[in-house]
Amino acid sequence: MRSNAPVTLAVVIGAHGITGEVRLKVFTDDLARYKSFNGGALTPKSLRDGTNCAIARFAEIGDRNAAEALRGTELTVPRSSLPPLEEGEYYHADLLGLTVVTPAGELVGRVVKIENFGAGDVIEVERPGGARFMVPLRVEAVPEWDDVRLILNPDFDAP
Repeated sequence: MRSNAPVTLAVVIGAHGITGEVRLKVFTDDLARYKSFNGGALTPKSLRDGTNCAIARFAEIGDRNAAEALRGTELTVPRSSLPPLEEGEYYHADLLGLTVVTPAGELVGRVVKIENFGAGDVIEVERPGGARFMVPLRVEAVPEWDDVRLILNPDFDAP
């Protein structure tokens, strides 16, 4: 675990209806387990599936104008409130920002994004000059990582 920094679980993408509900883009499988967001500033009253999003009602939001003002707001929780991980599991938030090095310790860049196109996670690495490249998060390409750095196998050749 890298820190207890806030972890983003969803983002408000707009208002829904006139009573203060919001549409959410959700980044977790179980948003309903959390009883507050953003350090207690938002308390969910209800959560349901919508069309390509989730629909939420917060105790603090009473009308469409207040809901619309939340557009772009990230819903965060402390890292410590996330469920414990099983062996071999990780949270994307723990990889973002990691320094990427070769096994010899030479700087390659840093992890700036994680995608999943259906065949497993792929990390996007940004080199110091700004160029980016993608690497599958598999042991052949990324033999290990910890709280500080991620080791990239320079000999890995994607199939």
